[in-house]
Amino acid sequence: MSLRLGDTAPNFKAATSQGEIDFYEFLGDSWGILFSHPADYTPVCTTELGKTAALKEEFAKRGVKVLALSVDPVDKHLGWIGDINETQDVNVQFPIIADEDRKVSELYDFIHPKASATATVRSLIIIAPDKTIKLIITYPASTGRNFVEILRVVDSLQLTANHSVATPANWAQGEDVIVVPAISTEDAIKKFPKGVKVVKPYLRYTPQPNVD
Repeated sequence: MSLRLGDTAPNFKAATSQGEIDFYEFLGDSWGILFSHPADYTPVCTTELGKTAALKEEFAKRGVKVLALSVDPVDKHLGWIGDINETQDVNVQFPIIADEDRKVSELYDFIHPKASATATVRSLIIIAPDKTIKLIITYPASTGRNFVEILRVVDSLQLTANHSVATPANWAQGEDVIVVPAISTEDAIKKFPKGVKVVKPYLRYTPQPNVD
């Protein structure tokens, strides 16, 4: 199954390091991040899960629930979590799926057949509260993900879901945003009282509307 942006994220039930879960019940009305790892006790993954745990409060502020996945069993996950907590000086409190039968991996197209019939790729999916997929990103096994960038994407997705704006290259929270082309400049001036800067008829900036 090949998932695309805008598709509905498939539901599933799975064993995790925190017990059995139903994915939709776990997410509730929250935003969600599901990310896969090639295997337990691997160095890059150890740093990634550590960084995710360290950013717990940042994800919580944004109403984002995080769920990791590896094809290894629960008991191995639990041992690995101990290593992550020790080496990364964190406390991993999000669940890790034990996808031994690879059902979730195949459902989300996480398997990397050209590298291994069992290992999952380093993929990450952001899911909106309506269960639609808003971002799919896949890294090679040798490259750790940038979770500060993931937070930036969440900020952009949450902003643009509620306002008629888009975010420019390298945008960060609090910076000016772009008025979407569907809104005329005349209407944009009315809609965005903080002001509209017209660079070109198709390129118009306005201060981020959801900050003071």
